[in-house]
Amino acid sequence: MQWRFVIPAVVFAALFGVFAFVLKRTESGNYDPHAIQSPLLGKPAPQFRLAQVEDPAKVVDSQSFAGKPYVVNVWATWCAGCRDEHTTLLEIARQSVVPIIGVDWNDELEPAQRWLNVLGNPYVATGFDNNGKVAIDLGVYGAPETFLVDAQGIVQYKHVGPMTLDVWQREFLARLQAAPTPQ
Repeated sequence: MQWRFVIPAVVFAALFGVFAFVLKRTESGNYDPHAIQSPLLGKPAPQFRLAQVEDPAKVVDSQSFAGKPYVVNVWATWCAGCRDEHTTLLEIARQSVVPIIGVDWNDELEPAQRWLNVLGNPYVATGFDNNGKVAIDLGVYGAPETFLVDAQGIVQYKHVGPMTLDVWQREFLARLQAAPTPQ
């Protein structure tokens, strides 16, 4: 038996099996690449305090939103998906349902300021997370990612990838409407 043919054949068969498994999950509808589970779901949202992109002399912190639901959107100017979702975020902000806090992740300040000035600013405030600490605390895999935090400060949902109006209505608004009103 010639081992030089067996080993590549075994490796090929193993890779083929993995690809077939992933393809089967994708076709069956059981796999959603945007549904990456967060270890924060059902747990308190991490506290943060960051300089604002809009005015670095001011800060944005999670304590300012205590007692009311809010959305955290992690984005960056280098992120193509962030550009794709920006118009949607502007539309969501116009609905005035819940405040959206931006977290500008691993970026440079001037391009971020220019981005918000030119494209419009959907955020009530945007924190400048240039060292990525807040993103790490949130368990961010990559931008864009969006989190729904309820009035008790508990992370209720995480969406990975560009926000769409369909996702907003189906996942975020549905949870906001189902949430009990704080006393």
